[in-house]
Amino acid sequence: MPQSLLATDGYKFSMAEAGWPLRKETFYYSHRKGGPQVMPLDLEAWVKGLLPEPQADDYAFLARHDYEMGVGFKAAMLRKERLSVRAVPRGALFLPREPILTITGPSALVSWLEPLLLQLNYRIQVATQALQDREALARTLATVSCEEEKRIALETLDQVGVRSMSIQVDSEGYLRRVRAQVKELVDIVEDPSRIFEVGLRAATCLEQHTLALRACQEAGVQRTSNVEGARQLGMIPVGTMGHEHVQRYGSDDAAYRAMHERRPQRSSYLLDTFDTLTSGIPAAFKLIAEEPQGGDSIRFDSGNKKLQYLYAVTRARDLGIKPVIILEDGLDAQMTREFEELRKQVGWEPTTQFYGYGGHIVARTMSHALTRDRVAAIYKLSCSGATPVMKFGNELAEGKQSVPGTPIIFRRRTGTGPLGLVGQAGEATPQGYFPLMEAAPSSPSLVGSEGLTPEEQRIGYTATTQALVESITRRHFPQGR
Repeated sequence: MPQSLLATDGYKFSMAEAGWPLRKETFYYSHRKGGPQVMPLDLEAWVKGLLPEPQADDYAFLARHDYEMGVGFKAAMLRKERLSVRAVPRGALFLPREPILTITGPSALVSWLEPLLLQLNYRIQVATQALQDREALARTLATVSCEEEKRIALETLDQVGVRSMSIQVDSEGYLRRVRAQVKELVDIVEDPSRIFEVGLRAATCLEQHTLALRACQEAGVQRTSNVEGARQLGMIPVGTMGHEHVQRYGSDDAAYRAMHERRPQRSSYLLDTFDTLTSGIPAAFKLIAEEPQGGDSIRFDSGNKKLQYLYAVTRARDLGIKPVIILEDGLDAQMTREFEELRKQVGWEPTTQFYGYGGHIVARTMSHALTRDRVAAIYKLSCSGATPVMKFGNELAEGKQSVPGTPIIFRRRTGTGPLGLVGQAGEATPQGYFPLMEAAPSSPSLVGSEGLTPEEQRIGYTATTQALVESITRRHFPQGR
């Protein structure tokens, strides 16, 4: 059954309007950690089964909530035949940081897929653990949050040829845990309107996320990034900008201005695509100073957020501006307390500081540990038009630098060297390797992964990919990082 057009995050709609919805772009999916894992399904067929069928009511709802979509977006969502999928075959083993799936097509369409596509991590984790230790998985999945989560687990067991197991559904228990989690946050910030929910990408399925949203509502939180969830529950959809938007434009200044000048609503400037202190904050503050009463906000997302926060507050006061501050990325109750204390210390008004929570609300309240964070699943823009792009982030040690171009995987067959090489589509196969994405499907198995050391699990870049990385890095950081 096709998905609703609204079954995605709100910022996908704002970025499409401020970008190029019909531009040919490539995104890739990867797990940053988690050891060797197995692909349980035919990815191309699964991805195409996620595609939406837009309805007039969808666009009417978007328009009522400041996301009126133009003709370019509407055309992009109908061009499904232009979608091209490259993926590891069913049954394949893959390693952390390998780009196991690339999707190329109209920008708005391939971007739209992200929240639903990231839920793939749950299927992969179920499949991998089922093949490693069925009894351990039975203990892990003794209780789940909803019927859809249970159905996915049982379907995955069948796909990998592992005998079914007893799984209980405890939706009330999940609701109770989420409600308590959100109530604690509301008690800390003292006003539920200062909190919004952004956990669709952290959920295992849409049904589970709807449950989480109901609990949020009961605790007083009324805003969510899940647009379909907002429609179903009478909440307010929110979201302005993600890293892909800044990558598209190649600079913070150009990206921020595009959002500010192409959408009449307030904008939220994401600071860390290249570097928060030297690029994101200066570009955002320059634009905000031009229209200081516009109500635009800045959003911190990685690195040392306390340092960034203090620098931003000091610099804003020097410039005589007062941007709204938004904090996300891994926030929990303790971090919220710390940032509320910082806010009070610097005298920042509570009505201009907001918090967004994803995994803390949606995933940490699950009854099992098969969460997105456990494998660090990502879906990143890697090529916009003919231009390869990257996300850098603030801390190289965080390992958040993304892969550019149209990446593919070469797997070592003979000889020495990294077990996996990240190459580029159309690149000649290195000696001793074979193109994993062109391999035939097989029965899912972990044979070959036993006893692999961390060193043996490492991946490398081909000369072509390495040259791309170096070229893009020099372009953005001519003085070096």
